[in-house]
Amino acid sequence: MVFAVLAALCEVAAIRLFGHITDDVLATRDLDAFWAPAFTWLGLAAVAGVTSFAGAYATAYGAEKFLLALRDRVFAHIQSLSPDFSENRRLGDLMARLTDDIQAIEELVGSGLVKLFTTAASVIFFAGAAFFIRWDLALVTMALIPAFLVVSKLFAARFRTAAARERFSNGAMNSVLEEGLANQALVQAYNRQGAESGRLHGEGRRWLRANLSQAWLSGLYQPVVQVIETVCLIVIIGFGAWEIVAGRLTLGGLLAFAAYLAMLYPAVQGLGEIALTVSEAAAGSDRVIEVLRARPLVTDAESAVALPGRSEGRVEFDGVGFTYPGRTRPALRDVSLTAGPGDLVVCTGPSGSGKSTLAKLLLRFYDPDRGRVLLDGRDIRGLTRDSLRDNVAILHQETLLFSGSVRDNIAYGRPGASLGEVIRAAEAAGVHDFVKLLPQGYDTPVGQRGRLLSGGQRQRIGIARAILRDAPVLVLDEPMTGLDDATVAQVMKPLRRLMAGRTTILITHDLRHVPDGARIVELEPVPREDRIRLKRVGSFGLRPRLGAPPGAAAPEAAPP
Repeated sequence: MVFAVLAALCEVAAIRLFGHITDDVLATRDLDAFWAPAFTWLGLAAVAGVTSFAGAYATAYGAEKFLLALRDRVFAHIQSLSPDFSENRRLGDLMARLTDDIQAIEELVGSGLVKLFTTAASVIFFAGAAFFIRWDLALVTMALIPAFLVVSKLFAARFRTAAARERFSNGAMNSVLEEGLANQALVQAYNRQGAESGRLHGEGRRWLRANLSQAWLSGLYQPVVQVIETVCLIVIIGFGAWEIVAGRLTLGGLLAFAAYLAMLYPAVQGLGEIALTVSEAAAGSDRVIEVLRARPLVTDAESAVALPGRSEGRVEFDGVGFTYPGRTRPALRDVSLTAGPGDLVVCTGPSGSGKSTLAKLLLRFYDPDRGRVLLDGRDIRGLTRDSLRDNVAILHQETLLFSGSVRDNIAYGRPGASLGEVIRAAEAAGVHDFVKLLPQGYDTPVGQRGRLLSGGQRQRIGIARAILRDAPVLVLDEPMTGLDDATVAQVMKPLRRLMAGRTTILITHDLRHVPDGARIVELEPVPREDRIRLKRVGSFGLRPRLGAPPGAAAPEAAPP
């Protein structure tokens, strides 16, 4: 801002020197009087150039730093929200908010605020210089300025509406692109290329119409303002010519006055353009603020403490009930189970019975509505989320990989792990043999979401990641889904090594590959009426009723 103000002051002084040269050199034909103001003018131009460059670079630096900080903050905030926040929104639209919408805000907060301040300063400087030359002529000039402001206000309201439509259409179009590219194999397999192209074309046409609305308003704004500016200049020059004929104004004074107006009106016009920038940024900021206003469902309490060292791994669900936000039907009701080091508890049941919900509660993605989840006898709501999750490793139903290398994805379980530690985890998970055959070994890229690998290879990399993490509590969420029997047999060997000595909760609907000695917890969907939530608990192959002693025979008929 300081540099921009200095540049504007240099322009004011240079214009005044131009008027002086016109009256004292050109009119009198005194060339000796030319050199001093000429060199002064040159010096002012050099100073203005340096300050303009410094101001522009400083503005760009501050704006880009702001853009980086805002994007980091919004992304970090999204990471703090429960997973359902992203799952219930279109990924492409969220990406548009993190890129294009934040960019629009940066144009206002970064360069826009500086432009507002410096443009306002320019208006004051040039208007003050015009008053210094002829105050009565300057008053006529000021009387015409409200016309600029009225036009800007009328256009700004319409521009904000058009900008909001463009922001929404851009997010919808990005979502179609993301979904089409992510599911390209499905699209081609079902011959839906034309349909997806039609979806994109439809969203693109809506985005086109929104952009054309903005272009129409921007294109119309400039000619309207130029007409007003031309009317003002004609009035001032006509009035000034009359003053020159009357001998009350010199030619140099009129030229300098006209030059000040030539600088003043664009500055006033610039204030109007800032109003349009504000309208566009407001449309983007509404979408970003909507994200920032979303509050995490789970936060650390002020009294939360970190686990002192490594957990023993004793997990207990005590009368747990939970209903997902925005739903009325409970996902879990009155669930109680206990698991300790070396135990394998298998949670099974039909889809919708709440098996995966147990894992989400254990990791504190959500807090139960009723009952408690305990780790080492402590309610996990009294523990910090970081220390809790450091002691829990999870293997998801769909092995989640990043687009880095094999080594990067294994080391994600413990950042900073050495290559030797990664290799030892890979050997334990049965990964090392097939990695040796890859073109770049452990540095081979796995592709987006690991699509360059087979399902079994991705699963074993996930197991290696969990082995490297070495957490005392292990959650396996449908680890065999989508794998054939031969691949399951290969995966089960490293899984048994991974489960050894740990508290393991295995979530599955397929009991064929459950190891001997596992305790079975069978869940069923919560009915609409109030009924018991936990169906049967027992050892694999026996399944006695709830409360029966271990080893008791199965009943002839299951309880209702």
